[in-house]
Amino acid sequence: MVTQNKLVTYDDYQNLPDDGKRYEISGGKLYIAPSPNTLHQRISRKLEYELEDYIRKHNSGEIFTAPMDVVLSMTDVVQPDLMYISKERSRIITEKNIVAAPDLVIEITSESTKTIDQTSKKTLYEKHGVREYWIVDPENKQAEQYVLREASFKLNDELKTSDKLISEVINGFSLPLNKIFEE
Repeated sequence: MVTQNKLVTYDDYQNLPDDGKRYEISGGKLYIAPSPNTLHQRISRKLEYELEDYIRKHNSGEIFTAPMDVVLSMTDVVQPDLMYISKERSRIITEKNIVAAPDLVIEITSESTKTIDQTSKKTLYEKHGVREYWIVDPENKQAEQYVLREASFKLNDELKTSDKLISEVINGFSLPLNKIFEE
C-alpha cells in the first residue's frame, strides 16, 4: 500500500478520480491498495457464497464485498473484502455506502496487506465497534477470529484448514475452513 502525507477527509475521498484503484482512508491518511491476486479472489468468492447462502435462508441480513465504502468517520473510510450487516442494523446501508461499522468484517490477507490487516485495520475496526473480525490468511491456510468484548477485540479462535469457524454474530453460522481453502 502507498500512503500520502496530507490529511484526507471523506469529502476529499469522494473527489478522487475514478481510476480503477482501490482507496481507503485511515486516520486521515490515504492508502492505495493493489489489486487482489487470484487466490485471494477465489477465497473471497467461496466465503461470499457460504455466507450468502446461509444468510438468505435465514433472512438475517446482507453480505457486501469490496469495493464498497464503509464510512466509519470523516477520516476513516475502508473497503473490507467482505462484510455482514444484520437485518436489525440495515439502516446503516445507504444507496451510496455503509455509514457505520458492519457487524462482521472479513479481510483476506495478501503480502502487501497482511501487516495492515493485523494491526491498523484491526485497531480501526475495534475502535468503531465492529462486533466480529476475521483475518483470513490464504498463504498459511488459517484464520483468526476476533470478537468485540467490552469495547476491545479478544482473539476468539485461531483456526487451521481442518477447523470449523463458528460465528458469534451470525447466529448458527459455522464454516469448515477446508471449504474455502481447497483448490
